[in-house]
Amino acid sequence: MSGSSTQVKQAVILAGGQATRLRPYTDTRPKAMVEVADRPIIDYQLDWLERHGVEQVVISCGYKAEVLREYLGDRERGLGITLLVEDEPLGRGGALKYAASGLPDRDDRYFALNGDILTWFPLEEFTDFHLARGGAVTLALAQYRTSWGIVDVDDDGVIEGFTQSPLLPFWINAGVYLFEPHVTPLLPDKGDHESTTFPELAARRELAGYRINGFWRGVDTVKDVKEASEQVPALLAAEPPVPAPR
Repeated sequence: MSGSSTQVKQAVILAGGQATRLRPYTDTRPKAMVEVADRPIIDYQLDWLERHGVEQVVISCGYKAEVLREYLGDRERGLGITLLVEDEPLGRGGALKYAASGLPDRDDRYFALNGDILTWFPLEEFTDFHLARGGAVTLALAQYRTSWGIVDVDDDGVIEGFTQSPLLPFWINAGVYLFEPHVTPLLPDKGDHESTTFPELAARRELAGYRINGFWRGVDTVKDVKEASEQVPALLAAEPPVPAPR
């Protein structure tokens, strides 16, 4: 593992929102506590961060926060975890700003994760990429996979076959970021950073995009939970998702 991985010791996770598209799973728990292959999503995230050298994590939550608090209280200690409960919905940008206010070192860079994703890629390479470009924020990008099947048809209108849910030559925001600390005050108190702060940074060419070469999966619907629960055990059985830090 390269030395740059030790330069990011803190992270925030956004675990608020009611996630109505994940009902009935979220009738009794927040989205981050929805189980994939018998483990909550947030468990995979915390393990991934810890294995890459992160020591402190701040989790911003709101809906069913008591479920998350109880679970994290029973979790084996390793990471330092701080839970911040939103008094009212702040939006993703506001939640990021709120979570960052609880970081132990507000003058240092930090990772940020949406609480509804599963991914494993080398954070040390992500950090190297970010530092090499010297920008304000780096976004991890996942290749877009359509939920629709594609029909392969020739110029004469003859159907040659079908491709189910292929990857397309487009990239989407994967919900994993690396922030420089000076960006935090630029985030909105309420609202979405993707419609405010990020366009401003992009106009100044201070936003970078790192293409993930590894597993990524958003968990937004009941179908996503079922499919991810089938994918994850095979991935973990094949090899550890990330190397342990040395």
